[in-house]
Amino acid sequence: MIERHRDPRASSCHVSHAQRRGNEQRRGSAASYPPPPPPPLPLTVTVDRRAQCVWCSEYCRSHPECVCVCVCVNSVMKVPVVLLLLFLLLLVTGCAEGRCFCQVTGDLDDCACDVETIDGFNNDRLFPKLQTLLESDYFRFYKVNLNKPCPFWTVSGHCGLRDCAVKTCSPNEVPEGIRSPSHNKYSAEANEEQLDECERAQHLGAVDVSLSDETREALLDWSKHDDEAEHFCVSDDEESPDSQHVDLLLNPERFTGYRGPEAWKIWNSIYEENCFKPLTVKRPLAPDSFRSSSGPEARIFYSWLEGQCVEKRAFYRLISGLHASINTHLSARYLLDDSWFQRRWGHNVTEFRQRFDSELTAGEGPKRLRNLYFLYLIELRALAKALPFFQRPSFRLYTGRAEEDQRHKELLLQVLQMARSFPLHFDETSLFAGDEKEAAKLKEDVRLAFLNISRIMDCVGCFKCRLWGKLQTQGLGTALKILFSERQIEALPASGGRRPSFQLSRREIVSLLNAFGRISTSVRELKNFRSLLAEER
Repeated sequence: MIERHRDPRASSCHVSHAQRRGNEQRRGSAASYPPPPPPPLPLTVTVDRRAQCVWCSEYCRSHPECVCVCVCVNSVMKVPVVLLLLFLLLLVTGCAEGRCFCQVTGDLDDCACDVETIDGFNNDRLFPKLQTLLESDYFRFYKVNLNKPCPFWTVSGHCGLRDCAVKTCSPNEVPEGIRSPSHNKYSAEANEEQLDECERAQHLGAVDVSLSDETREALLDWSKHDDEAEHFCVSDDEESPDSQHVDLLLNPERFTGYRGPEAWKIWNSIYEENCFKPLTVKRPLAPDSFRSSSGPEARIFYSWLEGQCVEKRAFYRLISGLHASINTHLSARYLLDDSWFQRRWGHNVTEFRQRFDSELTAGEGPKRLRNLYFLYLIELRALAKALPFFQRPSFRLYTGRAEEDQRHKELLLQVLQMARSFPLHFDETSLFAGDEKEAAKLKEDVRLAFLNISRIMDCVGCFKCRLWGKLQTQGLGTALKILFSERQIEALPASGGRRPSFQLSRREIVSLLNAFGRISTSVRELKNFRSLLAEER
């Protein structure tokens, strides 16, 4: 029985003096709310600069999505109500279509970056090359075990909808270099090291016959523990007969119809038990009831969140960003037509509004989209930091086709060098700073919490959702592993003379790039939804 990790000490992490001062400033600004709207207008409106215009300016500062116009004069005047109402109606209609994006502009919290810079960099430069890379054989085939039982609760049954099914590959559909166990590692030197280790193990086994079975088993457990100590995710056993290769291009992430209590149970378990949140603090828009973002519970939640250290705030925003990205994919690839003649997938603007419209989500939608951009920055930074690992001559994307492998490695390096050229990277040195013991304890708490989230993915009832959930959580876990292994990456040997202390398996590499590909696609789809919303005005 695997116990779910929970940290009841919500405020135990290290917070520097500067961080506390920043938190206090943010809490002060977050506590301000717009005043109530003015009373209903009579048939003839008296508009006074000292009354209506004061309210209007305050309201506009809190609601940047709408253009606020005040009819102000130096003296009191009379305005025909019909003209005023018609004018206000035009304003409301114009801004209602943009409520999904009204607050998704400008600087991101805890970052020196803004949304507009990310949009331009991703959509115009990075996205096209990244998509070409992910269509290559090395990155399109992913080995996964979709039959692992849920370790936390009994799953009543798997989704019976046809779009929840996953089409696995037959052995002859997978390139030999990928399906062969001897080439599961990331480079030729790794295969040689594996053989050397086997020979050393055989030699030790032949000499040291005095070791008991219990001692040998303990040594294996220690070795396994050392190997997993740096991992943020539970990896499937690729040698298990239940693990199969899946072609990600033939099993795209899109709306499957999997929703309701079972799907909410997954997200509730993630948010309520693995995001360092005490049970007494209620999350806005929890599925059991509709809570207004302007209500006391939402204020308490965001007051609590802003009071946390940057590490725990970042962790929550990463999970929220991942959730928002998945919802963006489901809205962008929605089953619009399911008839005898065709099955047509496309953008569902209504579904997108239900998930992100400021009014329909009580103000939560734009916050979620901003967290998506935060997730983008974290994974982009990990790609940039990992460049030295992939630049080594000994590294290769092995599929058994030498020319294609070399061409795809060059394309991978172009993508990573482009990621490194991004001008406003997230500064990961702000994480886990301060007292070394407290920082180490907090880092381990974060690692265990994310490890637990990766286990929850085996509880998803929809197989296609489980596939993409496992891949994206492992990709984000690999990104965190890279960010927290800076010293090991800097110490990588230029040649294959000695075993590197930092390693990535093929499974980690595939999940890392595909997970970022999902986030990059989400940012691109937001541009598409902006255009669709503008066309409806």
